[in-house]
Amino acid sequence: MTITETRQGETVQLNVEGRVDTNTSPQLQKSILQAFQKGNAVVLNLEKVDYVSSSGLRALLIGQKTASSKGGSMKLTHVCDAVMKVFDMTGFSKMLTIE
Repeated sequence: MTITETRQGETVQLNVEGRVDTNTSPQLQKSILQAFQKGNAVVLNLEKVDYVSSSGLRALLIGQKTASSKGGSMKLTHVCDAVMKVFDMTGFSKMLTIE
C-alpha cells in the first residue's frame, strides 16, 4: 500500500493505493492521525483501494473518532463497489462520510 499526501489550506488529502489489510492498516492509521495534526479536514481518496479488512475498518474508525474529538471532519471519496459492499455489510457506511 502506498499513501501520498496533498494539502490545500486546512484540508489534507490522502491518496491511498493498494490493499488495506492487517499488514498495511497501521500505516493508514498513522497517516490519518498525522494528517489531523496538519489540518482539520481529512479526505481519503480510496479510488485505488480494492480491499479493506477488519483491521482497515478499525483504522478508519479511529480516524472518524479523531475527527469528532477535534471538531474536524473526515470523508472518503471514490470508494469502489467491493469496498462499499464491506462498508454496507458492517454498518460503516452509516458511520463514515462517503462521497
